[in-house]
Amino acid sequence: MSFEIKKIHDPKFFKENCMAAHSDHVAYADEKEAEERKSSFRLPLDGVWKFHYARNYAQTVSGFEAEDFDCKCWEDIRVPAHIQMEGYDIPQYVNIQYPWDGREDVWRDAVPSEFNPVASYVKYFTLPEGFRKNGLYISFQGVESGFALWLNGHYVGYSEDSFTPSDFDLTPYVKEGENKLAVQVFKWTSSSWCEDQDFYRFSGIFRSVYLYTMPKVHVYDLKVQPVVDEAVLNADLLVTMQMRGEGKARLTLTGSRNYSVLEEKEEQIIFSEELPVSDGEVHFEKEVKKPDLWSAEIPNLYTLTIECFDQNGERSELVSQRIGFRRFEMKDGIMTLNGKRIVFKGVNRHEFSSKTGRAVTREEVLKDIVTMKQNNINAIRTCHYPDASIIYDLCDEYGLYMIAENNLESHGSWDAAMHGSVPKDTIVPGDNMDWEPMMLDRVNSCYQRDKNHPAVLIWSVGNESYGGKVIFDMSEKFRALDPYRLVHYEGIFNDRRYEATSDMESQMYTSVGNVKKFLAEHKEKPFIMCEYTHAMGNSCGAMHKYTDLTDTEPRYQGGFIWDYIDQSILKKDRYGKDFQAYGGDFLERPTDYNFSGNGICYGGDRDPSPKMQEVKFNYQNISILFEKEGKFTVVNKNLFANTDRFRCVAVLQKNGVVVKKQEIETAVPPLSTKDYEIPFAILRADDKDQKKDTDAEYTLTVSFRLKEDMSWADAGHEVAFGQKIYKKIPAFHASEKPIRVVHGKVNIGVKGEDFDCLFSMLSGGLVSYRYAGKEMIEKIPMPNFWRAPVDNDNGSMAPARYAQWKIASMYISHRNGGMFDNVPTKVEEKDNTVTVTYTYFMPTTPAGKCQVSYTVFGDGTIETKLMYDPVEGLPDMPEFGMMFQFNADYDNLTWYGMGPEETYADRRHGAKLGIYSNKVADNMAKYLVPQECGNKVGVRYARLVDAKGRGMMFEGDELSFSALPYTPHELENAAHVYELPQVHHTIVRVALAQMGVGGDDSWGSLNPLLLHRQSHFASQNKEDLYEFCKRNGFIHACRVGEVWCEIL
Repeated sequence: MSFEIKKIHDPKFFKENCMAAHSDHVAYADEKEAEERKSSFRLPLDGVWKFHYARNYAQTVSGFEAEDFDCKCWEDIRVPAHIQMEGYDIPQYVNIQYPWDGREDVWRDAVPSEFNPVASYVKYFTLPEGFRKNGLYISFQGVESGFALWLNGHYVGYSEDSFTPSDFDLTPYVKEGENKLAVQVFKWTSSSWCEDQDFYRFSGIFRSVYLYTMPKVHVYDLKVQPVVDEAVLNADLLVTMQMRGEGKARLTLTGSRNYSVLEEKEEQIIFSEELPVSDGEVHFEKEVKKPDLWSAEIPNLYTLTIECFDQNGERSELVSQRIGFRRFEMKDGIMTLNGKRIVFKGVNRHEFSSKTGRAVTREEVLKDIVTMKQNNINAIRTCHYPDASIIYDLCDEYGLYMIAENNLESHGSWDAAMHGSVPKDTIVPGDNMDWEPMMLDRVNSCYQRDKNHPAVLIWSVGNESYGGKVIFDMSEKFRALDPYRLVHYEGIFNDRRYEATSDMESQMYTSVGNVKKFLAEHKEKPFIMCEYTHAMGNSCGAMHKYTDLTDTEPRYQGGFIWDYIDQSILKKDRYGKDFQAYGGDFLERPTDYNFSGNGICYGGDRDPSPKMQEVKFNYQNISILFEKEGKFTVVNKNLFANTDRFRCVAVLQKNGVVVKKQEIETAVPPLSTKDYEIPFAILRADDKDQKKDTDAEYTLTVSFRLKEDMSWADAGHEVAFGQKIYKKIPAFHASEKPIRVVHGKVNIGVKGEDFDCLFSMLSGGLVSYRYAGKEMIEKIPMPNFWRAPVDNDNGSMAPARYAQWKIASMYISHRNGGMFDNVPTKVEEKDNTVTVTYTYFMPTTPAGKCQVSYTVFGDGTIETKLMYDPVEGLPDMPEFGMMFQFNADYDNLTWYGMGPEETYADRRHGAKLGIYSNKVADNMAKYLVPQECGNKVGVRYARLVDAKGRGMMFEGDELSFSALPYTPHELENAAHVYELPQVHHTIVRVALAQMGVGGDDSWGSLNPLLLHRQSHFASQNKEDLYEFCKRNGFIHACRVGEVWCEIL
């Protein structure tokens, strides 16, 4: 038998001579090996291999696999790794379109041949003495996308599934001494039509490779099914072993233990029994009384130890398998776990590292798991392929639910058909039975490897591959293999011919309104959002609409954010500085550019982005409400955990400063509600002896925190909070200190104690503000109506719709035509104050104008007011405020407002009112493309000072505030962080409000807007303005455009 290259074009040829797929258990020689997780039955081949790269098959080295062909002079390459991350070929990011589209004229029944990189690997190895006495086998854990294998010149076999293991029997070909292993990897094969996931296109041996042998008596495959009864009380443990050899096996069950709790616990033996074993299937069944159940909240695990003995009584191997007893089922149209309605607070997770692509390390995976647990994420969808095995173990141990997805996405095939560019019968796999064997084999491989993980609740057929008979048969294959889990598939939304493909209704990026509408009209299945709140750049606005729906609509059972981490790759700019590259940065074409960056975590260091603050709050399992006078209500949404597992701490703040803390004992059972008295008398209306300071704003925060150290967080880590603000009535500024006004020919000067300022009638604005002789103003403050578009703005074409306001912000002027064609500056003097008002003209179509008035007080405070009468025909306005430019030395920011992370009108639920400090540069979020970032809402005051503590104070009633090193226009002009100019200024924007960031999707949904017809009010009466804002739902009734500035 020999390998034929032409077969890689045939979807019916996807494997040859592969061994049967099996579970991911590991055989050890003894307990010490099991404890160290290092098996003497395995010989790792990870490391340095010999390598040859060719652009296509015609350029490969013919006969390289021959035993006598010397490859030792070839170049070296690391395994595991993508060749594109090792200097060969380049990474290519595409979303829907196929990577060869427009380059070669191929479709479905063929793959590219002109450019289809082929990686030829060679590994020379010598086996330890005695290693192969019971045979020699090899396992490739992941090779993309297809590969042929030879040993010592003999063709061994072929496999195509990139993301599940491929094992081969090397016994007939191995020899004493040095052996030559040869592998030829093809970037694109017929299966690449079904691997059109939204990711970087790589190739090569990117997961581990190891040789192994089988001891005399060996568990080849292990299936463990802990079947909890309908009463969720007792369980039957069903064990099926595929055995090699003859002898006996001892099965011992110990446990349970919650591995997420950092304490040693003696594991009791539940049972220990022996049974004879021989070649073939061996079944074992045992009842377990009242097992401790597994859930993401309390991930109790038992350990099943299987010891195999040969006929002489000598132990051959030891297998240790963790088990979680849990019952997951559909009950009355609701998905339930251990009898309780489950809500998925999930995230899609691509396996990705900025350093190594999809060849992730254990440390990187563990950091992801810990970050998810710390931020209340309880579920992962493995998008859109099986991940490396380590994450399944960690989800079992740390407690995370999983939708385990099969390796399938053919988005580019049916998207083209939907647009009419190709016939529908070209959809892959569709109804084409040529693809069914490959697809059913993938389902089997996915199931067999991961079937023993309690974390896996749902099997997913794949992603975005339309519908049809083949996909339906795949779902039926999952059901036949596993009657104890449900099956998911979103694609029936686009093709309803086979509704039974998915056990639940699953959709993507559907608006909350349409989810409600669908559920009202279709009552057959529960509903999940397998992808929602598209987290591209500055996003995740209004996420709470979806999470709130889980509280009011029982059949809506949560969703999975798209997605966990930016797919960005570490690269150097032309000056040798590292940056995070996205699609197109390697000059690969076609590409989908920065659509690769949709993470709630940054690429690179894998740290949470500011969006995670909102995710954590929306996903918390305990809600704290303040709806009853003198009380707070604890709503425990946990299915199994009582609130007495956590410390409850009430914190009282006065004007942002903590003045009291009080610990409160709570014991709210799962899925229950209980009221508790507010512990601070000053906040209770019924306490006559306590009087609030009318000039103070009080805040009550009730926080739930870990009582003890966990594997994923230290004691004291906050898991949930609620906050109530006792808002004070805003006071208007006044000062009795005198001022002196100097009327020049073209300037108005105002002098007071330790300060003076200058208003120019010629230049049209505040040109100077000096305190103690030091000039503060670098540039005339001007009205601003623009922000740097976020990715969601660009996706919905918002900049094109709102471009009038960018023009207005850039070219606004006090002149209306000629050099001296302007409205005269208005000066109004009163006792101890002077007000200077400018009229500015905006070159919009139709034309508009606005007014800015400055009222100067004797203590140096300047009250700034922006007024605008709406003009019919102008579009909605992204922002309404003023922009100030200061020297970059003013780089220390302190604010009393919502924080600590950036907040927006539609992304503020996870923030707390408090006093926060950072550097101005810290407010530059690390989004892949520079865009609007660093905003703070609900700001009462903000201080901007230099290293000596000198600078400016901005005060107002719940302002929108930001301090960045760049203007919105500089941010907008840069496609990468390295394109931003050197820092020379600190840019402060103080606004009534800014439009939300949105996030329902990133390609069409409109963001919450600051409507210009609502944002501005003609009346000059402050109380009228205040009431207008309240009536129109502005953020806690901000005053229109007012900000007080004073020197520090």
